[in-house]
Amino acid sequence: MPKKKRKRVALTEEERLLMMQQKQLAEEELNKKKEDMLAQFLKDKLAKEEHNCVLNMNKITLQWRTVLREVKARELRKDIEILSQTFERVVDCKDSVIKSLAKDLAEAEAQYAHALRSHLHSVDQLLQLQRCRLGYLEEDYHTELEALQKEFDTERKKIIEYHEQEIRYLQDVLLAMEQTFGESEYEGKLDFQSTRDDVKNKNLEEKHYLRMQLEGKVEELWKRFQQALRNYTEATEDRKIAFEALKLKDEKSTKEIEMQMKKLQKIQDLILSLKNKIAAHARESEEQNRLVHDKKEVVLKQLQKLKSEMNRARAKARSNLAKLTRESGATLKTLQHVVKKGELILRLAEMCRKLESEEEKVLPFYACSLDWEEQKTVDKVALEKPVEPLAQMMDDYVGLERFWQRYNKVRLEQLSLERTKAALAQDNEKLRQLLKQYLDGISVNDEVLSQINPLMIVNQHNTGPAVPPMVPVSDARVKKPIYNIVEAALEVKHIL
Repeated sequence: MPKKKRKRVALTEEERLLMMQQKQLAEEELNKKKEDMLAQFLKDKLAKEEHNCVLNMNKITLQWRTVLREVKARELRKDIEILSQTFERVVDCKDSVIKSLAKDLAEAEAQYAHALRSHLHSVDQLLQLQRCRLGYLEEDYHTELEALQKEFDTERKKIIEYHEQEIRYLQDVLLAMEQTFGESEYEGKLDFQSTRDDVKNKNLEEKHYLRMQLEGKVEELWKRFQQALRNYTEATEDRKIAFEALKLKDEKSTKEIEMQMKKLQKIQDLILSLKNKIAAHARESEEQNRLVHDKKEVVLKQLQKLKSEMNRARAKARSNLAKLTRESGATLKTLQHVVKKGELILRLAEMCRKLESEEEKVLPFYACSLDWEEQKTVDKVALEKPVEPLAQMMDDYVGLERFWQRYNKVRLEQLSLERTKAALAQDNEKLRQLLKQYLDGISVNDEVLSQINPLMIVNQHNTGPAVPPMVPVSDARVKKPIYNIVEAALEVKHIL
């Protein structure tokens, strides 16, 4: 009875545990549903925000493209006007250049014909020399080939003779070895047959002797066994009857024991199965709780990650928009500055165009001072890929080569004019001094008499002071108007 009460108490506690686990599972399912609804709501909200962000970015790009199109259209109109002006000037230059090139082409064709004739003559001479050289080489080749063939034939004969000798020697050795091996093999077979027959006969004799002995022993043991069996049956007849009765009782008791053991085993199996089910349910519930908790943590982490990414995307979009506005403003300012600078350059170019001579209009670039071979070497070097970083950077400014040629031409002319101006200024200074001396010599007044005068000498001495002050060259009598000439290149340097 006390065992049954304990079992009922354990069952009621298990039922309470199962009820509590079921309640916890129901609460966790409700919480999971709420979390799923919240995650779905946040996903929908995030998708809506991304859609709005894409729409706003498309609107901004559309407005920015319209602004860029308007700016580009204005730039293209101005470029077309500039290009139309420059095109007319270039056409004039090209016409004059074509005429000069046609003349140069005729001269170049004549030079080419002369050079071709000389080249063909030199090629014929080289071919004749090459034919002679090939004849000598062919004769040397035939002589060396004959010598090598003779050496090869002699060596081949020697090798064939040595090979035949070796083959004959090896055949003799092989025949002798076959004979010796055949004799030894025959003797070995005979010895083996004789020893095998001896061993076989000996084993048969020993086997027959042992069989005779064993048969005698077996008959004697069988007789003893029959006698012992008869004595045992006579002595144990009464015990056998009692044994049969006890055996029947034992069978009945074993059957009852087996029935009871089967019942106990069934009860134990039932208890074990119930315990296993309870443990399995407990493990499943713990696993489900752990999985739900892990999913909850993962969803929370994903939600936090999405929030942080959305905030970063918003901040990045704001910063990009602000950066875009700043850069667009700076770009507009830079473009306006570039446009002003280009307009200024064009105005200065028109001004300089008016001051150009006919020769400069026809040939704006100075002729190259290199001859044909030097120019070919320079072109070959220019086609090679530069290795140094400075030379690689200069490849980006190849388009300005014509500009720098013209600029250098103007700069050289300016330097030559400055040197001419300095020489003329020195000559002018000397002429002014001579003119002043001449005027002082022919004029008579207080200022002239106070200075050294070559026309008034008394007793080998001048009447003026020992070291009279000289009239400066910048005096009004000798001073002439100076015209200031401002070069266009110098003015552009100060403006740009």
